[in-house]
Amino acid sequence: MKSQYKTEIFYNYIIIGILLILTLSFLLPFIVVLSTSLISEAEWAARGGHVLYPKKISFVAYDILFGKSYVLFNAYQITFLRVTLGTFCNLLFTTTLAYALAQRDLPYRIPLTFFVFFTMVFNGGLIPQFLLVDFLNLRNTIFALFVPTLINGWYFLIMRNFFMNIPKDLIDAAIIDGASPVRILISVVLPLSMPVMATIGLFYAVYHWNEWFYASIYITDNELKPMQIILRGLLNQATMEGMENISFMEQPPPGASLRAALIIFSTVPILVVYPFIQRYFVKGIMIGGVKG
Repeated sequence: MKSQYKTEIFYNYIIIGILLILTLSFLLPFIVVLSTSLISEAEWAARGGHVLYPKKISFVAYDILFGKSYVLFNAYQITFLRVTLGTFCNLLFTTTLAYALAQRDLPYRIPLTFFVFFTMVFNGGLIPQFLLVDFLNLRNTIFALFVPTLINGWYFLIMRNFFMNIPKDLIDAAIIDGASPVRILISVVLPLSMPVMATIGLFYAVYHWNEWFYASIYITDNELKPMQIILRGLLNQATMEGMENISFMEQPPPGASLRAALIIFSTVPILVVYPFIQRYFVKGIMIGGVKG
């Protein structure tokens, strides 16, 4: 018995060690990028483009990002507005459509659901979508960044299936109490659906935060370009798109340091938000799992 206990402790130490090694390997790229963003021009010339730890910390790159560049600050505001407004509209339209098509007594529920599923397999392509956005006068507006992707078919199906698994007795009790369909959705369905709402909301938010393709197509006004376009321009040394108005200091940081600082600048907000919705996210990814 004692030997078995020691063996179990030994294996636990092995598992903990493996997990620590994996954690460090996941954190190492982030640490390298953070360290690179804190090096000066002289250190970059002496040590190269990427370092594990800076010998002398320099905040010149962050000084440019936070205080010397109107373009970057404005792009960050556009990105934040897009994530906030886009995620809200995505959840609003996805939730209402999923709730409606989750009603088993709704006429033509199956064909309507198939139409949404059909868009996951086939679509009109980029040119018809561009012509549609142009016809609706959405180009060079913030709406062009999220209106073409208001409802994701896969997320809709996940939310619809979740709504269908809510006990019908709760819905019937609300109907007996005189609640309208909208009232049932707000007071009964949504409080029970926080895991799936948080999960899909996080997916939508991360998509809007990282997406740059639609902005590169529909946005030509520098005042409306999001952070992803600026990051793309910095990472691509051949084209410094959207960077014409940056006022560099007398001793500017190396390009690698500025790019690393911009990566940190654009990544930290998602890392800060995630812990607050982690418990809902964990519950959400277990949707459909076997319950004991």
